[in-house]
Amino acid sequence: MTAQRRASKRWSQRVTQTSTALELDRDVFTWRDPKRIARSLKRSAEASTRRKAGPFQSAMSMLNFYINRAGRNLPAAQKKVLERAKVELRRLYGRS
Repeated sequence: MTAQRRASKRWSQRVTQTSTALELDRDVFTWRDPKRIARSLKRSAEASTRRKAGPFQSAMSMLNFYINRAGRNLPAAQKKVLERAKVELRRLYGRS
């Protein structure tokens, strides 16, 4: 595989790590506690001055982006944690 092709396959990792919309806690998507993940995303979204949408939409978008882009490389157990974090995020914003 060429270096350019390898680099192009990792664009989502670069976006997750370098996005300026939200200042995410380090390794937030690897945590095992969905409530902690949701609180961290909420805190990051509300503190951000660079986001284009509301805090709920920004936090949920980043979480969905990670779930969708991690794809088949995401372990089933971690995907469950992240799906529960979505439910928790909705609860934190009163959207359940």
